[in-house]
Amino acid sequence: MARSKILLLYTGGTIGMVKHPETGTLKAFNFDAIAEQIPELKLLDCDTECISFETPIDSSDIDPSLWVTMVDMIETQYESFDGFVILHGSDTMSYSAAALSFMCENLSKPVIFTGSQLPIGDLRTDAKENLITSIQLAALKENGQPVIQEVGLYFEYKLYRGNRTTKINAAHFEAFESLNYAPLAQSGVSLEVSKSLLLKPQKGKQPKFHKKMDQSVGVLKLFPGISPSFMRSVLFSEGLKAVVLETYGAGNAPTAPWFIAILSEAIQNDLIIVNVTQCSGGSVLMGHYEASKGLEKIQLLNGKDISTEAALAKLMYLLGSGVSKGTFKTIFETSLRGEMQ
Repeated sequence: MARSKILLLYTGGTIGMVKHPETGTLKAFNFDAIAEQIPELKLLDCDTECISFETPIDSSDIDPSLWVTMVDMIETQYESFDGFVILHGSDTMSYSAAALSFMCENLSKPVIFTGSQLPIGDLRTDAKENLITSIQLAALKENGQPVIQEVGLYFEYKLYRGNRTTKINAAHFEAFESLNYAPLAQSGVSLEVSKSLLLKPQKGKQPKFHKKMDQSVGVLKLFPGISPSFMRSVLFSEGLKAVVLETYGAGNAPTAPWFIAILSEAIQNDLIIVNVTQCSGGSVLMGHYEASKGLEKIQLLNGKDISTEAALAKLMYLLGSGVSKGTFKTIFETSLRGEMQ
């Protein structure tokens, strides 16, 4: 069987930094010489090549135009490689992984995001394990076909579905969690893949790459003491088309008449509002409690157990795809890439 060919795409982030041995300052690493920093790569049963953003960026500067750049690179190289590993800063990695899951439809090959909490040249770095195992996972085949055929995120011994993740810790190596969906694979003495959890491409359909993401979206997080004027300043912002409303618990919100009235007015003005819980885990159950019956009545979209990151990406994708007002609610509330149940 031919060796797998894996393309590494370096966008920037901590994983691509090395520390000067004398000054301690960090500088961007030359990934063309990656084997010098990680000689273990020579032991992998696959071949790797690397391309980089012309100017590596801090992940805090990620925006939809850079998602399009990533998708362009994947589409251009799709037939030449068996899998793709995207090296990315951890701060916005969940947003990017969610976005690419929607932008890359019907994948038959893996696209795995990874990064690190410490630079690749640091003595205690987590970069080497994250990178090596991500490549191994991307190279896995069964009967000549890639085992993983979706966008994933690998960090600290676990591979997650990309659109199910949230960064939960800035200080520990276990930086990400997927509280509403079990890991797709775990790395221990051996790689254990939960094949029953993996997405499969639709038979007979070719991959399709979408590059129109509408940025006319926002997030509004509820908090005790939120005022009518603040609500209006957000919901009636010029050009805004959709909002992720982060509610309490299982989708609950204030029952004050003014609160429901403002949301209803915004919806009448064609604003799309998605109800997503601000809890790290769990699901929206609109109408289950009295505190969410008003939201159900005015037809907020039910985000179910989707994450805020995935909800934002899905809104951008659907708006960019020109989904009609009449079908938007139905399509949003349907799982497209395993992002919700």
